[in-house]
Amino acid sequence: MKAYKGVIFDFNGTLFFDNDKHVLAWNEISRIIRKKDISEEELHAKFNGTPNEKNIRYMLGENAPDRLVEEYSNLKEELYRNFCEKDTATFHLVAGVYEYFQSLKARGIPFTIASASIKPNIDFFRRSFDLDRFIEPDSIVYDDGTYENKVQMFLDAAANLSVDIEDTLIIEDSFSGIRSAYHAGCRQIIAVCEKEKEGEYNCLPGVIGTMQTFEQIGMFDEQVGKMKSVSDQTNDNEKLYEGIDRLVSYGLEKGLIQLEDKTY
Repeated sequence: MKAYKGVIFDFNGTLFFDNDKHVLAWNEISRIIRKKDISEEELHAKFNGTPNEKNIRYMLGENAPDRLVEEYSNLKEELYRNFCEKDTATFHLVAGVYEYFQSLKARGIPFTIASASIKPNIDFFRRSFDLDRFIEPDSIVYDDGTYENKVQMFLDAAANLSVDIEDTLIIEDSFSGIRSAYHAGCRQIIAVCEKEKEGEYNCLPGVIGTMQTFEQIGMFDEQVGKMKSVSDQTNDNEKLYEGIDRLVSYGLEKGLIQLEDKTY
C-alpha cells in the first residue's frame, strides 16, 4: 500500500451498518410494485451500491415515467429513515470511524463521501451523526439523478478533494461499488465486509485488504509507514551504487585500478 493523499468513503454499509434497513425498505417497495420480496441474488447483483433510479426501473421497467420513479425513490428512503430511527441500538457510526476522521484531520489528509444515497438521506446522516464537524458538506457526492453508477461519483469526489483518483484511498463495502472504484482508476480499495467473506473480497481487482470495523484501519497505515521505510532504503542503496560506479569509473580512467571484466 502506498501513501494516499485523500480518502473517499462510501457511506451505507461502510461508515454506517444499515444493510438490514435498506433490505426492509426495498422489500416494502418490491411488494408494492411486484407483490414479492427481493431475492438474495437480486440484492447483491442489482440493488447494493446502485442508485435508486436504476433499482426502481429494474422493478418497474426501463420506460417507467420519471415522476413515478421519483415517487418510489422518495418513499423507499422515507421508509428506510424510519427503520433506522426506530432501531436506536444500531443507529450509530461503525466503531473507530470518528477516531479515523480525527487522525486524517491531524495529518492534513482531505476526505469526503461518495454515496448512492439521495440528498434527503445525506442531510439525515449529517444531522444524525454530526458529519459537518469533519466533512465539508459541499464536497459530498450523492445520487442526484445524474449518475448511472458510482464511477463518476468517485471521480467527482476526488476532484472535490483536489486529489488525483490514483492517489486516493477508497473504502467500500459492495461489489458494485468496488468495481466502480476500480474502473474510476483507484488501485487502493479497502473493503468493509464480514470476516467469513474476506476471501471473496480480497480477490476483487484493486482491493488491498479487508476489515470489519475502523478499529482495524491502523494496520493499513502501518503498511504505508513500512513501505516508506523500504522506499527510503531503496533510494539510499541507489545513491550508494551510483557513488561506487563513479569511483570505479574514475579509477579506471586514471589507471588506478584494473578490471578483467568491466561490466560492474
